[in-house]
Amino acid sequence: MTWLGLTALLSHWRANPWQLTTLIAGLALATALWSGVQAINAEARASYDTAADVVTGSGLRQMRRTDGAVLSTAEYVALRRAGWQVSPVLEGQLRLNGQSLRLIGLEPLTLPQTAPRDEAPAASGFAQTDLFDSAETVVAHPEDAALFDGMAVAVRVDDTRAQGTALTDIATAQRLLNTPDQITRLIVDAAQPLGLSPLPDRYEISQPAPQNDVARLTESFHLNLTAFGLLSFAVGIFIVYGAVGLAFEQRRAVFRTLRALGVPLRTLMALLALELGVFALVAGAVGVALGYLIAAALLPDVAATLRGLYGAEITGQLQLRPAWWLSGLGMALAGTGVAATAALIKLARLPLLSFNHPRAMSMHAAASARWLALLACVLLVAGLALAVWGQGLFAGFALLACLLIGAAFLLPLLLGGALNLAGHLHQGALAAWFWADSRQQLPGLSMALMALLLAMAANIGVSTMVSSFRLTFTGYLDQRLASELYLNTRTPAQAAAITSYLEDKGVTVLPILSEDLRIGGLPAEIYGVRNHATYRENWPVLAALPAAWDRLAASEGALINEQLARRNDLAPGDHLETGDLILGVYSDYGNSAGQVVISEPQFAQRYPQKRAQRFGLRTQDPSALATDLRQRFDLAEDALINQADLKAFSLSVFERTFSVTAALNLLTLSVAGLAILISLLTLASLRLPQLAPVWALGLTRRHLATLELLRAVCLAAATGLLAIPLGLALAWVLLTVVNVEAFGWRLPMFLFPWEYLKLGMLTLLAAVLAALWPAIRLARTPPDRLLRVFSNER
Repeated sequence: MTWLGLTALLSHWRANPWQLTTLIAGLALATALWSGVQAINAEARASYDTAADVVTGSGLRQMRRTDGAVLSTAEYVALRRAGWQVSPVLEGQLRLNGQSLRLIGLEPLTLPQTAPRDEAPAASGFAQTDLFDSAETVVAHPEDAALFDGMAVAVRVDDTRAQGTALTDIATAQRLLNTPDQITRLIVDAAQPLGLSPLPDRYEISQPAPQNDVARLTESFHLNLTAFGLLSFAVGIFIVYGAVGLAFEQRRAVFRTLRALGVPLRTLMALLALELGVFALVAGAVGVALGYLIAAALLPDVAATLRGLYGAEITGQLQLRPAWWLSGLGMALAGTGVAATAALIKLARLPLLSFNHPRAMSMHAAASARWLALLACVLLVAGLALAVWGQGLFAGFALLACLLIGAAFLLPLLLGGALNLAGHLHQGALAAWFWADSRQQLPGLSMALMALLLAMAANIGVSTMVSSFRLTFTGYLDQRLASELYLNTRTPAQAAAITSYLEDKGVTVLPILSEDLRIGGLPAEIYGVRNHATYRENWPVLAALPAAWDRLAASEGALINEQLARRNDLAPGDHLETGDLILGVYSDYGNSAGQVVISEPQFAQRYPQKRAQRFGLRTQDPSALATDLRQRFDLAEDALINQADLKAFSLSVFERTFSVTAALNLLTLSVAGLAILISLLTLASLRLPQLAPVWALGLTRRHLATLELLRAVCLAAATGLLAIPLGLALAWVLLTVVNVEAFGWRLPMFLFPWEYLKLGMLTLLAAVLAALWPAIRLARTPPDRLLRVFSNER
């Protein structure tokens, strides 16, 4: 009996292949988007761990000078002779063929072997023997290997290394970086001999952080990606829920017959759970494979985003890590379970002599819509409470979830009310039938329309955020990049010669001085600026004490960026860990790290060894000045950058930064369009009993097909109109809550009606394309098939 019951249940899918396609495709696409995002996140986190293992000595302590100055070889030798087990590291930016490469120099003989992470040796892709070749060796990513062509080094290719970072022996690094006798920091071995002499006061040892800095900085970015993955998964689950619910309604007669033949209720429910579990595993496997392809396509843009926002480097190689493909299969099973719960509860309460009728389904759907509307009100009230009292990034995402799910649950009731209103406003038998038939068809399409609502709202919200950022960022660049020309010199001596020449010509030279430091446990930068009107007139200050610029010039305090202020809850009038009085807070879009700005004399006092090698040049004729400098001095190809090129580069980084979210939104909109198509195809065979009497009364099949297209357009248009306020609310939450918590800055919100109109037209086009195939099939339905409807019991 069990086998016969399972055969009877599976026969439904053989007779309705489009419903099976709906179920598999919806779940596979939902799993694909989720697992693709998780694959990207897993690859990035693995790269962070690899970088931490190699660069920081696998979580070991680090020794630096307390004044922030670099160490010398003599200091390192003195510490080794005193018994300290330390290993030198040199880091710097190497310019090769117009590209910047992070070069890390290690001392393989003294590098500690201790690695707390079990996977560290394998994950790092680095073996100390790589640096023992007779020739000077650089270990680099395959994409970076070509940059060393023509240089007196041997390149060892390592495809597990993050692109943009290379390893070498410290002596080779000193030669390539032109920093002889310099050491950035020392790695302190965990095992130190007894009886060590006390460490001199000029040195300090920092404890290893429980999580490396890059991972901490990018945590919010990965949480954002996960949120978009969950949104895409939710869109797919709406499709699965609709397919499972519709299949249940269609199989009421089968359930009744099996129960009457003696199949126990528990057995029937177990068979349905088994059926859906197998489908979930099949769809999950397909989704994981598709997710791998999606992740492989998006990973380069994610790498560019992380490099542009955080300076983090990740590998371009995607690996099949159990963490993400197991989570994809788990989400497929969990999503199917959630989507099938309502159907199984209905089955448990199904009377033995129940019957299946479209009107009964419609009435039941109306009752369900009211319950969904009540749940939607609860969610929206909870979202309002989170908006008023919630704090933190998780509260922001909880607000988004309440807003989106609440609006989706409210959609069937709102569309039903709109159809009722339209029916009252239009006179005539045909109009009355059209709107009544639309109401009856609404339950079968409600889940697909919910998916469309979420996808369109997400597109409106994210496009509003990105476009607002574009406008703000462009204006911000005009303020911050005030100098007409930017100069990068190779050595302090070259810098001194060129600046002396420029000052004799009357060119305003603004040195760009910076040094790394840590504030609030995270890396930050401190800048020294010259007292000049360029900064006073162009620097975008958000809040400041009176006469802030005059007090900054008098070395009475510092300016900090918005990210540092928000992260550490600082405001003008407070004091930094460095002891500086905060004179003001300035905007710093496109950056996630903290920044501190002090006066040039104060910077020189704190970091006497630091010499400016980058400069901003104020001139009336930047092209002529650039030509003059190239003729007089031996400048590298990328030594001079004009303002326009720098702005173009910054905007290109910005565009790639948001290409990932734009791609995810496009995918969710495509999934929603596919949901409408499959739902209409599924409902097409069920609608023949409602369409045949109207055809028999004189409407042609072509006329009926046109009405089907019109119905899809009306429902999509109504959903699109409701999506606009929802999308704007989503944009507000993204700009004022999520963006602040994730990136550290708040953006003004702008409206873009023309973009919303284009998106609405695209949504209508998707609805027309989705309804076109079922309409064509209806127009070509043979008359005898319509006539056979009248011979059936229906």
